[in-house]
Amino acid sequence: MNDFSLIRKNLFRKKLRAGLMILSILIAFAIFGVLAAFERAFNAGEATSEDDRLVVVNKINFTQPLPVAYFNRVRAMEGVRRVTHASWFGGYYQDPKNFLIVMAVEPETYLQVIDSDIIVPPQMREAFLRERTGALVGEAMASKWGWKVGDRVPISSSIFSRRHGSQTWDMTIVGIFDKRKPQIDTNFLLFHYDYFDETRSFGKDTIGWLVLQTTSPAVNDRVADMIDQTFANSSFETATDTEKAFNKAFVAQLGNIALIVTLVVGAAFVTILMIVGNTMVMAVRERTREIAVLKTLGFSSARVLRLVLGETLLLALIGGLSGLAIAVMATLSLRRSVSNFLPGLTLDPWVLVLGFVLMVLLGLATGLAPAINAFRLKIADAMGRG
Repeated sequence: MNDFSLIRKNLFRKKLRAGLMILSILIAFAIFGVLAAFERAFNAGEATSEDDRLVVVNKINFTQPLPVAYFNRVRAMEGVRRVTHASWFGGYYQDPKNFLIVMAVEPETYLQVIDSDIIVPPQMREAFLRERTGALVGEAMASKWGWKVGDRVPISSSIFSRRHGSQTWDMTIVGIFDKRKPQIDTNFLLFHYDYFDETRSFGKDTIGWLVLQTTSPAVNDRVADMIDQTFANSSFETATDTEKAFNKAFVAQLGNIALIVTLVVGAAFVTILMIVGNTMVMAVRERTREIAVLKTLGFSSARVLRLVLGETLLLALIGGLSGLAIAVMATLSLRRSVSNFLPGLTLDPWVLVLGFVLMVLLGLATGLAPAINAFRLKIADAMGRG
């Protein structure tokens, strides 16, 4: 009988106890995997940000509008290479439950500014610039709803209404774009700001935010200060920051996801560490005489130590790998249902690697004390215990 067989038989000697320990570890790693996937999805915007991009929003709150006239004033400032604007539409398709990420944009400049993010075929780009009621749709959104180029789709807004009372804008899909970066999610739709602005019943000549490219990341701070000082003490004061900082601040409104992951997972692991560690100490104590017999038969103290550590490592790996497998299945099943408001939900390979490292550390931490006790155990003392 080899060492692995001994480890396995010792671990499952009491099947109920082993099963409960595996279940507790499984739950902890399943929670870890799912929370890590959500944390990655919430912070995906930071990874896709460009160093030379700035975002200008209303100083009161980014949900408050800015005058569209700011577009030309910012474009004329020194250090600004390109600038565009966008407005949140609050869209949905057919039913309010079918929420869509829809933005009204200035077509030509918007495609120039985000050219490093998405791929738009030349003929589709030209069609979008030419067609006033045209819409560009991301590949993920088009695939989800079965849309194709040439389709005319009604997109409604939960915020805005048209002058005649309807909340629906008819749009013709003139192009489907793909992503340049793996972190980019293409589950959004772009349409003409002019078409939106001339037909809405309120908020005319206002925009949601400005996105600009500076001539160099080195001038970001100077350009941001210039913009905010220009519009200081006006009815629409601005707050300008880098795209990365803006995305981070946007996510921060939902809470510190990284801290939540750390606290929840940390609490789970500390609890498991105490439970499994205490259980393993008791299990080794129950087998005191057996360990003495093994040593009598020629098993070295180092080999006995490896057997005990192997038992806790096997326990951690069985529970941990099963938990991560459940986390993978959970994120795959949740991805579609949350894709409208949380695109890019996936379990990265680095999370799996980190999970494996945590399993090994958990196995070593819970098995170290009982393994040392077994290592130090004297045969005469063990045989003399009742």
